[in-house]
Amino acid sequence: MSAVLAIICGLLVVGIDQLTKYLVTVHMDPNEVINIIPGLINFNRIPPNTGAAFGMFQGQTWFLVTVTCVIMIICIAMLIRKTFDSKLMFWALCLVVGGGAGNLIDRIFRGGSVVDFLEFGFFDFPVFNVADIAVCVGAGLIVLYFIIDFVKDVRRKNAIDKISAEETDEPDGASQKEETDGN
Repeated sequence: MSAVLAIICGLLVVGIDQLTKYLVTVHMDPNEVINIIPGLINFNRIPPNTGAAFGMFQGQTWFLVTVTCVIMIICIAMLIRKTFDSKLMFWALCLVVGGGAGNLIDRIFRGGSVVDFLEFGFFDFPVFNVADIAVCVGAGLIVLYFIIDFVKDVRRKNAIDKISAEETDEPDGASQKEETDGN
């Protein structure tokens, strides 16, 4: 059942991403801006993006395709092998795979570039697309998973240390008293 959910999630992300990119390229002129929520969210059809976020790796299509493929293969392998026992990690990986696939389709079929059109007006941030959102949210959830896992490990270790201290024959502070009495 989880395989079906993963496939559905990936297809939904890719479908929404590709549909929005299609609509933008068909219904908006290059450099046209449509205010969706004035001052907050705009559709801004910028020139095709041949790089990654923040203008990095401009024109490095094969590098970006390779990195995307490697990350997607790792995520798919984790989903297939179920190397985790977490719904949070499951959905995070699905989002990363779906978003990666959306931008990979663009890079392969749009001459190495992606269509970016979502712009936040309330702070200076690169224009992005639905696939970028999926990848970023998925990556954020992966980080959250590791933070939660780390906190659980610390709590587990503290609980074990507390039990170990209670099981010792010496009451707390007894060894310190003996050291001060001996001096």
